Amino acid sequence: RPGRPSSEEPLPPAPWINVIANPQAGFLISETGGGFTWAGNSQMNRLTPWNNDPVSDPPGEVVYLRDEATGDVWTPTPLPLGREAAATVRHGQGYTTFEQQRHGIAQELTLFMAADEPVKLVRLKLRNTTSRRRRLAAAFYAEWVLGGSRDDAPMQVITEQDSESGALFAHNAFASDFAGSVAFADVTLRPHTITADRTEFLGRNGSVSRPAAFAYKHLSGKTGAGLDPCAALQVNVELPPDEERELTFLLGQASTADDCRRLLRQYRTPKQVQAAFDEVRNRWQKLLTTIEVRTPDPALDLLINGWLLYQVQSCRVWGRSAFYQSGGAYGFRDQLQDSMALVYANAAEAREHLLRAAGRQFLEGDVQHWWHPPAGRGVRTRFSDDLLWLPFVAAHYITTTGDAAVLDEQVPFLRAAPLRPEQEEDYGLPEVAPETASLYEHCVRAIEHGSRRGEHGLPLMGTGDWNDGMNRVGAGGKGESVWDAWFLLAILRQWADLAERRGDHERATPWRQLAAELSESVEAQAWDGGWYRRAFFDDGTPLGSSENVECRIDAIAQAWSVISAAAPAERARQAMDAADHLLVRRDARLILLLTPPFDQGTLEPGYIKGYLPGIRENGGQYTHAATWVVDAMARLGRGTRAVELYGLLNPIHHAQTREDVDRYRVEPYVIAADIYSQPPHVGRGGWTWYTGSAAWMYRVALESILGFHLQGDRLRIEPCIAADWREYTITYHRGSATYVIRVENPERLERGAPIVTLDGQRVDDGVIVLADDGREHQVVVRLT
Repeated sequence: RPGRPSSEEPLPPAPWINVIANPQAGFLISETGGGFTWAGNSQMNRLTPWNNDPVSDPPGEVVYLRDEATGDVWTPTPLPLGREAAATVRHGQGYTTFEQQRHGIAQELTLFMAADEPVKLVRLKLRNTTSRRRRLAAAFYAEWVLGGSRDDAPMQVITEQDSESGALFAHNAFASDFAGSVAFADVTLRPHTITADRTEFLGRNGSVSRPAAFAYKHLSGKTGAGLDPCAALQVNVELPPDEERELTFLLGQASTADDCRRLLRQYRTPKQVQAAFDEVRNRWQKLLTTIEVRTPDPALDLLINGWLLYQVQSCRVWGRSAFYQSGGAYGFRDQLQDSMALVYANAAEAREHLLRAAGRQFLEGDVQHWWHPPAGRGVRTRFSDDLLWLPFVAAHYITTTGDAAVLDEQVPFLRAAPLRPEQEEDYGLPEVAPETASLYEHCVRAIEHGSRRGEHGLPLMGTGDWNDGMNRVGAGGKGESVWDAWFLLAILRQWADLAERRGDHERATPWRQLAAELSESVEAQAWDGGWYRRAFFDDGTPLGSSENVECRIDAIAQAWSVISAAAPAERARQAMDAADHLLVRRDARLILLLTPPFDQGTLEPGYIKGYLPGIRENGGQYTHAATWVVDAMARLGRGTRAVELYGLLNPIHHAQTREDVDRYRVEPYVIAADIYSQPPHVGRGGWTWYTGSAAWMYRVALESILGFHLQGDRLRIEPCIAADWREYTITYHRGSATYVIRVENPERLERGAPIVTLDGQRVDDGVIVLADDGREHQVVVRLT
C-alpha cells in the first residue's frame, strides 16, 4: 500500500492505528510500524516526530535487523524495509504486536507503555528457524524532537551517553514547561553501541529506507550539541539453531537523570519486561470488563466490551492525540463529556477530571475553551456551551456514583483580563486566583453566566454553541441558540433539585422560574411547524427553518428536545419524525447533522461553510450528534428504531465486505468523528480515534438501549430494545461482587414494565440494591 499513487488511482486509506497511553506518556503506532512518542503533552512535548501523511506514513522510530553473514537489512515491521514479507499485525488494548517470518528468523515485535511510568518498551523476540547458527545485529533508531517541532531539534537538543547506565540521554533547555526533563533511550542487552548523530546513522541525504550505518560494524558513540539529533542503539545477537533470544529497547522521559536510571533498572531483564506487559494487559482487562454485555448484535458487543472505553481512556483522556490531530490540550467540553462514560469502570478518573476542569474556570464564570497541561496555557472564548458542561457532567457523576461530597471539594479559579467587546478570544497563561470555592459554587457561576438571553428569550449563542463551526451566528452578541435552550433546561431542572437537597432554596426557586420562562420561549419562538429551529442570527434571521434554503433542519435541536425532557410530547415526536425522514440516509448508512449543506446560499454561519458540502459539520454525519439522535429515539420508546440507527453508526457494519472497506477507508474498530455524505465520497470515514463520539456511543448503548441505570448503590434495568431481541445479558463487576443480569423479552416488546428477581427473590420496586459481598448474584429482568 505505501507509495505515491498515480493520478488515476484514488488516495490510499489512512493507516490503521493504535493509541497506547498511560496518564504520563504514550505513543501512536500504525499497522506499518513507526509512529511517535510523547511524554506529558502529546503536542508540546513530543519525544519523536508526529506525522499524518496517509500516502507514505513515514516512521519516526524504526527497529532494524541485519544478517551479519549476508549483510541483508530488514525491519520486523512492514515499513520501511518489510514490505516483501507477509506480516500479522495485532492492535490490542495497551499494545501492538508485529509478527513475521523472514530470512529464517521468526520475529515478534511488541510495543507497549509501562502501566504507571513514562516508559515505552519495544520488545523484540527472535527465533532461529534454520539449522545453522545465526549472527544478527539489531538496532533501534528514533529522531529526537523534545518539543513541538522536529525542525527546532538540531538547534536545541543536546545528547550524552550516561556514564552510569550506558543509556543515551537527551534534553532540551528551550522546551518550555518541559525544559528540565531528561529523555532516554536504551537497550537491555550489553555490549551496545550508540550514536546521537542522525547524519551518521542515515547518511547524508539518506533515509530510513537506506540507513548508512549498516555499512559499518558499530556505531561511533557520537553525542553532544549541534547535531541533527537522533537516538540510535545497536547490539549483536547470536542465535543457535531453534533457539530464541529476547531484547527490549526503552524510550521515555523523566524529571531527572536519577529518575531515568531508576526506570532503566526497573525494566532491565526479560522477567521485568514480561511482568510490565502482564500488568498492562491485566489493568486494561479489569477496566474493560467491569461491564460486559452479550446481545443479539455481536457488533454492538464488540464495541461495548472493549474498544469504546479503550478509545475514551487511552486516546481521549490520556493521549489526546491521534493520526488526524495531535492536540495535547484538554478541551473543556470535550474531556468532560468523555469522563461521563468512565463513571462505571473508572469513577476516580471521572472525579479527578471534573475537579481539573473546574480549575479552568475564570472568576466571572466563563472558562478556557481548551488548555495545555501542565502550565495551563489556553484560549478564553465566547462559546456559550463550554461552561455549562461543568454542571451537566457534575450532575451525571453525582447521580451515577452517589458521591455528592465532590460538590464540597475546594477548587481555585483563574484570573485574567475579561475579553474586550471586540475580542472573540484570547490565548494566554492566566493566573491562578487566590480565591477558591466549592465545586458547587463553580457550577453555580457557570449556570448564572450561561443564562444570559436575547430578544427571543433564548440563550445567547456567542461565537458558537456545541457547533464551533457556527461561529458567526451570534458573534455580534445578539444571536441565540435553540440547542443551548434545551441544554440549559436539562441543567436547570437537575440543579434546582440538587440545590433543594442541599437546602439552597434561594437558588432552586429562581432556577425553576427561569426554566419555566425558557420553556415558554422555546415553544413560542423556536417551533417551525414541523420541527425545531436551530438558532437565530444576530439580525433575527432563523436558522434550521423550513424557510432556509440551506440547513433547513439540524439534528441536535430535534434530539435535545427529547433528551432535555422539556418539549411537549407531541412536538418531540414530530420533531424526531422529521429528523428520521430528512436526516437519516439508510442507503448510505448515515445520520446527517444538517441538510442541505451550506454552499451557495446567502447565510454566513461561520467557518462551517468553509467545509465542502457533505464534509464534517457541513451536512455530513457528525457522529457525536448522530448518537444523540439514537438516544432520543430510545427515550421516546422506539427501541427497534434506536437499535437500527445504532447499527448505522457502528463502524463494524461499515467494513463487512471488501466494497465496504474500500468505501469507508478508516479503522472499523473505533469511532470516526465524521462520515462524508456527498459524491464522490459518500460513506468515507474521517477523523478516527480522537473524537468525543466514542463516549456517547458507549452511554447510548449501555444506558438508553440496554437500560443500565446506576444510582450510587442502586441499579435499575429499564431497556428500550428492538422488538425481535428475545434476550440479552449484562455482567457487572462491582467491587468483590458480580451481578449477572439476564433480560428476557418473551412478548417481543420494545419497552415494558420490568419484573425483577434477585437471586430468585422478587424485587417489588425493580431497584436492585448492590452489595460488595464477594458473591455472584443472578438477576432476571422480564419485560411485560
